Amino acid sequence: MTSSFRVEHDSMGEIKVPADALWGAQTQRAVENFPISGMPLPSEFIAALGLVKQAAARANRGLKLLDDKVAQAVEAAAGEVAAGAHDAQFPLDVFQTGSGTSTNMNANEVIAALATRRLGAAVHPNDHVNMQQSSNDVIPTTIHVSAALAVRDTLRPALEHLRDVLATKERAVAGVVKTGRTHLMDAMPVTLAQELSGWRTQIENGLQRLEATEPRLLALAQGGTAVGTGINAQAGFGARFCQELSALSGAPFVPARNYFEAMSAQDTAVELSGQLKVIAVGLMKIANDLRWMNSGPLAGLAEIALPALQPGSSIMPGKVNPVIPEAAAMVAAQVIGNDAAITIAGQSGNFQLNVMLPLVARNLLESIRLLANAARALADSAIAGFKVNEARLAEALARNPILVTALNPVIGYEKGAAIAKKAYAEGRPIREVAAQMTDLPKEQLAKLLDPAELTTGGIKGGSSGGG
Repeated sequence: MTSSFRVEHDSMGEIKVPADALWGAQTQRAVENFPISGMPLPSEFIAALGLVKQAAARANRGLKLLDDKVAQAVEAAAGEVAAGAHDAQFPLDVFQTGSGTSTNMNANEVIAALATRRLGAAVHPNDHVNMQQSSNDVIPTTIHVSAALAVRDTLRPALEHLRDVLATKERAVAGVVKTGRTHLMDAMPVTLAQELSGWRTQIENGLQRLEATEPRLLALAQGGTAVGTGINAQAGFGARFCQELSALSGAPFVPARNYFEAMSAQDTAVELSGQLKVIAVGLMKIANDLRWMNSGPLAGLAEIALPALQPGSSIMPGKVNPVIPEAAAMVAAQVIGNDAAITIAGQSGNFQLNVMLPLVARNLLESIRLLANAARALADSAIAGFKVNEARLAEALARNPILVTALNPVIGYEKGAAIAKKAYAEGRPIREVAAQMTDLPKEQLAKLLDPAELTTGGIKGGSSGGG
């Protein structure tokens, strides 16, 4: 805490601001008004806000509305914000004014202070940095920009990595056959590779869902200004802004086809959050399957052994827990919770403006970051290194009474059920009991009840029937 202050003023009068702060009066009022959570907006959002201000200054310079020297100073200052050089100058709480006006003014004041130092002449936060803009189009724009770049640079590469690790593991375990399970009960055999292929496809579908949402995420509200009419902005500003932002970011941003929708609704953010929730559900399914398969080592399934990463108990020596899948499952729960909050926030588009924008920004970016980190952790610290207990799998397969399903076309369902019950009750291999209770030759039984053959879905001589 500083004991040195300077006096700033705004339309409401004078206020003391810490002497070393780059922000001004409006930011200081918000600092004092919102001591709620202690959580500032994510650094990814502040970086995107810097890009937005940089692109706006370039557009205003190109449209001959902003003096070249002033514009260049603003561009350079905004570039520093985009690079993360001044994150400490953005202290405002997520739970603030619902439009995010306080954070927009925080950026305007910080960038104006930096540009003033650079130029050696006064740069105004509203007249220069915020030229042709309103908080009401800047903040929705920044939500889209920050989320689009975070998905592109963080989440997609992490999911692609997880997909590739799963594909590599599939190939490594291609010949391993295991007992399938439905309702957590023994079912027909599958290969371990088939099981992993289901996980891989979940991740591939998640990537496709993100791609499907991207066109709407790249459409920006900038140019709508206060209520969507574009008041105080030239008709071509939105398009020029998107051109400049695309050049700065490498992403093909375009103006929203309807500014009233882009500012009053957060449907695209809700859509993206829904896709993130689906990915989270997929990660939780994968994490829980890994936990079950790893359970034991004596009293559980013990089909695989996950890498031992740390001691699992403060009281039970030698215990090792599936910590990475547990962490991933918690991430999934958090993302699902974030989606619920974003869904409620999306309903808060009252007439021409949504008034829960900072919450949407914070939760979207946290979900993207958490999913990316969890995906990499699952890939590198759980899936890539797990070992298969082939002896345990083979033992369970030999005693699996559900293998009798393969005999249905030959002996019928009722006879098969009797064989399965007897094998289970006596703890005997299904092939041995079937040989005793039918007149089928042992060679035919061996062929019909070969677990590897039963994973192909092509039972010879008839259909396996329904589940």
